[in-house]
Amino acid sequence: MTSPRIPRRSLVIGAGLAAGSALLPAGAFAQSKEIKLGQTMPYSGPASAYGTIGKVQQAWFKMVNEQGGINGRMINLLSMDDGYSPPKAVEQVRKLVEQEEVVALFQTLGTPSNSAIHKYVNAKKVPHLFVATGATKWNDPKNYPYTFGFNLSYQTEGEIYARYILKEKPNAKIAILYQNDDYGKDVLTGVKRVLAGDKAKMIVAEQTYEVTDPTVDSQILTLKASGADTFINITTPKFAAQSIRKVADAGWKPLHFINNVGASVGSVLTPAGLDKSVGLITVQYYKDANDPQWKDDPAMLQWRGFMGKYYRDGNVADASNIYGVIAAELMVQVLKQCGNDISRENIRKQAENIKNFKSGLLLPGITLNTSPTDHAPVDQAQLSKFDGKQWVLFGQVLGGGQ
Repeated sequence: MTSPRIPRRSLVIGAGLAAGSALLPAGAFAQSKEIKLGQTMPYSGPASAYGTIGKVQQAWFKMVNEQGGINGRMINLLSMDDGYSPPKAVEQVRKLVEQEEVVALFQTLGTPSNSAIHKYVNAKKVPHLFVATGATKWNDPKNYPYTFGFNLSYQTEGEIYARYILKEKPNAKIAILYQNDDYGKDVLTGVKRVLAGDKAKMIVAEQTYEVTDPTVDSQILTLKASGADTFINITTPKFAAQSIRKVADAGWKPLHFINNVGASVGSVLTPAGLDKSVGLITVQYYKDANDPQWKDDPAMLQWRGFMGKYYRDGNVADASNIYGVIAAELMVQVLKQCGNDISRENIRKQAENIKNFKSGLLLPGITLNTSPTDHAPVDQAQLSKFDGKQWVLFGQVLGGGQ
């Protein structure tokens, strides 16, 4: 099967049921033989490299449906293009909630887009599950009880980088590039939480970029001119590839950290140039298909088999296609825990009751957990360095406090 062509700003029926399926009357979710989920993805626009996440999840749910679905019900994922535009995300999510009457939202992508719908979906009491962003604010069950994070917290990631620098390069002169929104500022907050007090002077230069900028070349040259010998690169795939390439082409040789969301070998390092990516450091919490240590790993072999059958157009070198499957596995676990009560309230309740969930695609020692007071399932990661071919893990599994 080839992956579906995704029309710009159009509705995509990914997981199997016909587009003409009847709308449910309010409150009828539990009686339906269909579990209708909604999603927005940047199939177009500056973050379109992430569109593969929606496609691989549609493919995963298709496989689940062919195996009998969830307690006899079929998953129908309605995935819509928002172009990484907050106003478009609001428009599409309103359609999903008010016209399509989805029972829950799943993996809506992007900090700006999710920020724009955050209050609306909680006011509507629609489960807003496992958002594809690591902003810390998704873990606020007291004020936003229907929203759940998924990615490693951006602040935790920033803390891990800063602690590593303090330990390994205590006299570093640090330059930072970050996206000028909640996502970029969240990673920066984590860095500065560790580099506080007299350590704050280690940061010698900061530059921002907008998602509408054509390139970040001028920012990189400004950061190089600061004399920094360490670079924390907080960028999404398009700008991550640009910045890695420009750093190398400019002859700048800093200790270079690239955040996890911009560290895919397939969608970032390969376009940037694998030779120009040698020595990069990131954090990982799931396995990398390019890493030979997982060549015969049963979970990775199963994932490759799934990709070959259900998503042949998907790039197996793109880490997003592993990430997307882990999130889909977690969604399936929540739906299984719901039993015969597929109501919004029970979905929310079960999403708060994930206990030591293990995916074979997560790194060893990492499990997913939630509770009524913790809506962030991922809170561990491991540092990794790129050797020119693949990411090589080093050190131990860490959290922000370690």
